[in-house]
Amino acid sequence: MTRENEILQYLHYNPRASRAEIEAGMNLKESPATVKRILAGLVEAGQTVVSGQGRATRYSVSAQVHVTMPLNIDTYFEKETDERIVQTDFNFELINDILPKVELFTPQEKEQLDALQAQFTHNIEDITPTEYRKEMERLGIDLSWKSSQIEGNTYSLLETEKLLKEKQTAQGKTKEEAVMLLNHKDALDYILEEPEYLKELSVRRIEELHTLLVKELDVDKGIRRRRVGVTGTNYRPLDNEFQIREALEDSCRLINGKENVFEKALLALVLISYIQAFSDGNKRTARMTGNAILIANRYCPISFRTVDSVDYKKAMLIFCEQNNISAFKKIFIDQFAFAVGTYF
Repeated sequence: MTRENEILQYLHYNPRASRAEIEAGMNLKESPATVKRILAGLVEAGQTVVSGQGRATRYSVSAQVHVTMPLNIDTYFEKETDERIVQTDFNFELINDILPKVELFTPQEKEQLDALQAQFTHNIEDITPTEYRKEMERLGIDLSWKSSQIEGNTYSLLETEKLLKEKQTAQGKTKEEAVMLLNHKDALDYILEEPEYLKELSVRRIEELHTLLVKELDVDKGIRRRRVGVTGTNYRPLDNEFQIREALEDSCRLINGKENVFEKALLALVLISYIQAFSDGNKRTARMTGNAILIANRYCPISFRTVDSVDYKKAMLIFCEQNNISAFKKIFIDQFAFAVGTYF
C-alpha cells in the first residue's frame, strides 16, 4: 500500500485531522515537507478536502473516497464490536447529499460489467421463451437457497431444489424454513410475470415484495413502528416510522435518478438493508429488489450462489458502520460475473 493510500485510510477513520495529527497518529518518518507535498497531491486529485487555514488546516477524505475506497475487511473485524470506531446513527446526509455525487464504479469496473452484460445479451438473443424460463427457474432455485441461507436457513441446495420443484419438504427442517424458500420463488415468479415491475422503484413496490417474502412467517408487514437492532454492530437504524418512510422515498428518488443500471441495483441492495425499514426480512427484500431492477432493464439477475454468508454480512456491516461500499461492490461484481458465466 502506498503512503498516499495509508494516509487516506487514516483520514477515513480520523476525519478533520491536522497534518501534525496525521504525522503523530501514523508515526510517519517522512519530513513535514514531504507529508505536506503528499497531502497537497491528494487535495489536487480530489481525494481529500481541506477546511481552515494555516495551523487550523484540517484534512478529510472526499465523499467519493469515503464511500468507495477499499477497506481491509480482515483488519477491520479484528477489533470487537465495541472497539470499532463506527457511525452509530443513521446518516441523514448519505442518501440526499453524498451518494448523488458519487460514482460507485470505476471506469475499469464499468467496462468489466458492461462487457459481461453484452455477453448476457448475446447469450439470450436466440433463446426461446421456454428455455429462458427454465434458466430463470434454475437461477431462482440458487437464489432462494443462498438468500435463505444468509438468513440462517439450513436447507441444502439439493433439498431446496426438491422443495421448489416437487414441493417435497426435507426431514428435520422446520415449516418456517420451507415457507421462506417458497416465498422467494413466489416473489421471483411475481416479478417475472411483469418483467418491467421495477423499471421505476417506489416504496409501495418494495413493500409488496417484502409482503411476498414474509408471507405466512411470524413477521410484521409494512414499515416498522418499533426499534430494531442489527446483530454484531453498534449501528442503530432509524426508529421513527415517518423518518423510515422518508428515507425509503429518498432512496427510491436517488435510485430512479441514476442512469447506470448497475448503480441502481447496487444501491437498492445496500440502502434497503441499511434503512432496516421492516421488522425482519430486510436483506431478503433488498436482494429481490436489486434483482427486480436488473430484470426490468433486461440485465442478468444475480443468484449470490457462491458468496460466503459471513463475507456478505461483513460487507453489509461495513456499509452500515462506515458508509463504505467497497466490500459489497466486490461481492456484486463477482456475483454478476458468476451469473453471466453460469446461467442462460
